[in-house]
Amino acid sequence: MDIRVDGKVALVTGASRGIGEATAAELLASGAAGVTITSRKEPNIAEAASRLNDDRVLPLAARADSEADAESAVAATVERFGRLDILVNNAGTNPAAGNLADVDLGAVGKTWEVNQLGPLLWARAAWRHSMAANGGAIVNVASVGGMRVGPVIGAYNVSKAALIHMTYHLANEMAPAVRVNAVAPSVVRTRLSAALWQGIEEHTAKSHPLQRIGEPEDVARAIVFLASDAASWITGVVLPVDGGVTGAAASPGLGG
Repeated sequence: MDIRVDGKVALVTGASRGIGEATAAELLASGAAGVTITSRKEPNIAEAASRLNDDRVLPLAARADSEADAESAVAATVERFGRLDILVNNAGTNPAAGNLADVDLGAVGKTWEVNQLGPLLWARAAWRHSMAANGGAIVNVASVGGMRVGPVIGAYNVSKAALIHMTYHLANEMAPAVRVNAVAPSVVRTRLSAALWQGIEEHTAKSHPLQRIGEPEDVARAIVFLASDAASWITGVVLPVDGGVTGAAASPGLGG
């Protein structure tokens, strides 16, 4: 099945590298009429636009947790391309390493602002500026950490659990005009997750039934599917893109 988004306009947050940049590339390859990419720092998003090298790309510096930036970026997208059909809430952060009992609360607050509040701000902006009238699809990038307990990154995992539940709520509230789904990756070869694989890649790979860590493109393809009309009867779903770790944890005799 050829997954296409011909003629659709997308906005991808946190798209200066990793899953976000890979998603922008996949959307362009799948026929998007325009793709806005955002990141907090202007030089980083300009470099990503240069790598994508496509005149359908609109690069914008915008903070994921800023309502004003979300509103202006969505408005600029609609002004440039005429509408917004797809929103990918990919931007995330994880500065709060440590147990919840003693982790720095400032870092916890920043994690929750970006990972929980941020997607809501962008979804609201997309709804107001285009999707309420024209329909669309939102895909949130959550994590398998939002579905089960894991060590050291509790604040991050809690934020992704909240994002998963937000996905369910938005899917219910925005239907039938807008479909809202999420992907839940495991360890992917990105800078954000480097502490989980860099220098221990073989060990980390063996913890996945498919015996490798993920690549940004693995997640990007799942995102584009959920955003496309091929998934037109799918909403309120969280799709693990995780090399099998969620299924293994749920299956007797396969570990956890």
